[in-house]
Amino acid sequence: MKTFKILPLLLLFVLASCSTVKVNSDYDKNVDFSPYKTFAFHKTGIDKSEISDLDKKRILRSIDQTMTSKGFTKNDNPDLLISFFTKEREQVNVNQYNAGWGYGWGWGWNPYLWGGNTYVSRYPEGTLYIDIIDAKKKELIWQGEGEGILTKDTERKDEKINEFVTKILEQYPPKKK
Repeated sequence: MKTFKILPLLLLFVLASCSTVKVNSDYDKNVDFSPYKTFAFHKTGIDKSEISDLDKKRILRSIDQTMTSKGFTKNDNPDLLISFFTKEREQVNVNQYNAGWGYGWGWGWNPYLWGGNTYVSRYPEGTLYIDIIDAKKKELIWQGEGEGILTKDTERKDEKINEFVTKILEQYPPKKK
C-alpha cells in the first residue's frame, strides 16, 4: 500500500526534473574564473541580436537575476561583460504510417486500402547563446548555449526564457576537473 502512495510522488518528481532545454558550454581552460565578481551587459553585442525588444528585456532580466543569485554584482566597471545572441528555425516532423497487403508493406488490415496516414507537425525551435567576456582583455572566456522548443504564448514566454537562461548559466563558472 505504501508503494502506491510513494509512486505518484516519485513520478511527479521525475516529470518535474525533466527539462526541454538541451544545454552545452565551452570555456578557455587557461582562465582562472575565481577572481571574477562583477558583471555588466555588452550593449553593442546585445543590440545585434535579431529578436524583439521585449524578448531582449526578458533575457536580460533573467540573466541579471541568475547572476545575482550566484553572488555576482552588477557594476559600471565590471570584471565580466555578458552578451547573447539567438538563432531560430522551424522544425518540421513528418511521420508516415503505412499498412496493407503486398511486398514491403507488411501484413495487416488498413482502412485506407493500400495507403497510410502522413502527419506533419511544425514548431519553432531556438538556440540562445550566452557569451561571457573578460572586460579588461576583451576576450571571450566562456560560452553557453541552450536549445529547445520556443513558445509564442506571451503568458509562458517569461517562464520559457527563464528556463533557457538558468539551465545555461548552471554551467557557469565551470568546475575544474
